[in-house]
Amino acid sequence: MTNPSTRSRRRGFTLIEVLLVLVILVVLASTAVIAIGPIQRSAYMRAAKTQIGAFDTPLETYRLDMGDYPVTAQGLAALRTAPGDAGGGRWMGPYLGKEVPTDPWGRPYQYEYPGRVDSTRPDIWSMGPDGVSGSEDDIASWQ
Repeated sequence: MTNPSTRSRRRGFTLIEVLLVLVILVVLASTAVIAIGPIQRSAYMRAAKTQIGAFDTPLETYRLDMGDYPVTAQGLAALRTAPGDAGGGRWMGPYLGKEVPTDPWGRPYQYEYPGRVDSTRPDIWSMGPDGVSGSEDDIASWQ
C-alpha cells in the first residue's frame, strides 16, 4: 500500500495554458478559412462556366425543333415549359431534365437572344460573386 504523502500529486491545466491552446486553435482555424476563400471562389467560377456550357446542347435541340432559340422574354425557362402556342406542335421538350439551375451564388443565369456579342447565338451569363451585371467578375458564354 502506498503512502498518500509519497504519491505524486496530479496537476491540472492552468487557466493560462487552456487559454493559450484556445488562441492557437483560433489562429489555425482563421488561417484555414482565409486560405479556403479564394479556392471556393475559383471553384464557383469554374462551376458557373461549366453550367453555362451545358446549356448549349438543350438550346441547340430547342433551336432544331422550334426553328430558333428562345427569345429574351422566354429565357432559359423555355427549355422546361412549352410556349403558349406550343410552337405549332414542334416543341418536343422539356429539353432540360431538371429545373433551370441557378448560378453557384444562388441567382438566376441571365439570358438574352438575340445576343449582343453574337446576334446569331444567345448570350448567357452569371453576374458572378458580386451580383452586378457588367462587372469584371461576370462569367459569360462568350468568354
